[in-house]
Amino acid sequence: MIGYLTGKIISSKPTHILLDVNGVGYSVNISINTFEKISEKESASLFIYTNVKEDSITLFGFYTQSEKDMFELLISVSGVGPKLSMVILSGIIVADLKEAIRNGNIERLIAIPGIGRKTAERIILELRNKVDSIKAEGETKMPSAKEEAVAALSTLGYQRQVSEKIVRDLLSENPNYSLEELIRKALAGLNK
Repeated sequence: MIGYLTGKIISSKPTHILLDVNGVGYSVNISINTFEKISEKESASLFIYTNVKEDSITLFGFYTQSEKDMFELLISVSGVGPKLSMVILSGIIVADLKEAIRNGNIERLIAIPGIGRKTAERIILELRNKVDSIKAEGETKMPSAKEEAVAALSTLGYQRQVSEKIVRDLLSENPNYSLEELIRKALAGLNK
C-alpha cells in the first residue's frame, strides 16, 4: 500500500492533485484544507490513504498525519465513506472537528455541506471516545522540557508536587533552560 508520496505538482484543483513522483503520475484526492497548504508550492509531500475496491484503487492525500488519522476514523463510521469524509475535512479543520465531536456539537457538524443530522449524530456517537487519540495541528506531540524534567525527578524518587514547583520556579527565572540544565539546577535545589 502507498502510505506517503513526495513529488512535483503537475496540476492541482481544490479537491484533486496530480503528483509526479520520479516520473510516475499519481492522481490523489485531497481536501480543500490540504489544497490551501500546498497551492503555492511546486512540490508536495502527502500522507496517503489507499482505498482498494474491486474495480479501482483510489488515493487520498493529506498534508498532516492528524488529517489522515481523522479521515480513517471518519470512514470507520457506518454510512460515511471516503468521499463524504473528504467533504467533511474540506469543511472544517481537524482541531475544530475534534472539538465538535468531543463536545457533541451537532449544529457545527450539520453546518458542513452534505452532512445531515443523522450522519452528524452517528459521527458523534461512534467517534466521541476515539478523537482524543488524534493529535491536531498546534497540539504538542513531544513532551516539553518541563514535563520531562518533572518526570526525571519523580523517577529519582522526589515527590511530583515538589518537583513541579522547583522546575516551575526555575523556568520562571529563565524560560530557556535546556532539559539538562533544568534537571541539574533542580537537583541542586532539592539537595540543599
